[in-house]
Amino acid sequence: MTRSFDLDKVAPDDQIIMPPKDDTNLIKEKNIYKKEIRDKEVEKKIDNTKTNSLAERIYDIVGHTKHSLSSVLVNPDVFTFEERDNQEEILLVARPHWFTNLSWILVSSLMLIAPTLLKFIPVINDIPTKYISLGSLVWYLLTFAVIFENFLSWYFDVFIITDKRVIDIDFNNLLDKKFSEAKLSMIQDVTSRVSGLGQTMFNYGTIYIQTAAEVSYITFEKVPHPEKIIKILQILVEEKEAGKKEGSNDD
Repeated sequence: MTRSFDLDKVAPDDQIIMPPKDDTNLIKEKNIYKKEIRDKEVEKKIDNTKTNSLAERIYDIVGHTKHSLSSVLVNPDVFTFEERDNQEEILLVARPHWFTNLSWILVSSLMLIAPTLLKFIPVINDIPTKYISLGSLVWYLLTFAVIFENFLSWYFDVFIITDKRVIDIDFNNLLDKKFSEAKLSMIQDVTSRVSGLGQTMFNYGTIYIQTAAEVSYITFEKVPHPEKIIKILQILVEEKEAGKKEGSNDD
């Protein structure tokens, strides 16, 4: 058997030297990944700049309103809704004018003082005290239910303008809610109507938004400063159209 002399030249404790790895592909992958992160950060900054500039313009038109019970909220931090997209920015939220609550507030006030007024009726004194107490308890619970229901209907009956669409949420009661929307690009015409002494004095009315979407009309009912909200919608629609033109020019 022929002996291999090369085996004698390798000692058992000699280190095996591997050829150096080619890190070129790894470096390229890292650079591509870093570039993608930078591009996303730049896009995010651009989007934030646009949103901030829009919010500032809306502030100039409507004014700063941060109170959670205000009829108009500009760029609110705490408000959201279930159907909101991940990166959708809420620019304006409007509720019916506070004056529209006056009727049920007066009715509720009369209901609260009604048991006290019943004491002046002679027949009531003949009724046993325990029945009067039970009747008063039921009456106050009914009054609370009326107040609670009307407040929720006003608070959650909102009209939302985002950087992508307009939304109308009709909250009639806890079991009845209607959601309507249309993209800003689908808006064709916007009109408003202010009628009656109360609407004229307190400057609120109804805005009709005609769209090319499945819902032909979206209505913002009894909102404050309808002329200002229409101006905001016009600005947003114009910016959307300008963005489309820029995109077509780039193509």
